[in-house]
Amino acid sequence: MFDPTIYDNLKVAIENVLYDLDNLDECIQITGRRDQLEMASMSREFGLQFCLREQAGVTAEVILKSSLETIAAEILETPGGPAGCELELRFAFTTKEPEACCHDIQEVMQENWPDQLILQHIHYIFGESPMSFHVSANIYFGRHVNEEQMHDIPVLCDRMIHVLNKLKEIHG
Repeated sequence: MFDPTIYDNLKVAIENVLYDLDNLDECIQITGRRDQLEMASMSREFGLQFCLREQAGVTAEVILKSSLETIAAEILETPGGPAGCELELRFAFTTKEPEACCHDIQEVMQENWPDQLILQHIHYIFGESPMSFHVSANIYFGRHVNEEQMHDIPVLCDRMIHVLNKLKEIHG
């Protein structure tokens, strides 16, 4: 019989919370879903992207990653092994004036995740006069997460919705 890994259990918990917020509470809309197995490195990555119902222009994504090393540590019950998953949050939207909003975005992210690594990226097509810029803010958690953080998932999702509302104000 299949014994689910930490990755499988966290993925199902994240899906349950976010799909309930979409289907039952109707406060968000799921806009994208990825569930990938990289055969070369035996790593897995799951992503669930969503937006507020009334604001499709600002998106959030929960990304869960697991490597061969972490899966092996879990299955082999390696003492002190790196069992668990990496968690990343990504927020994105398009703007005409990235410099005007990036400082505000950074403040919002630091208010909500003060102890995490926050990186912002600004993308545009080289060689073309940029009419708009794609801005993303990624939050990286500096430790592995596991089932001990399962009760934090609804709180994390609520915080992401709060941040989406703040970014909606910045985005205009």
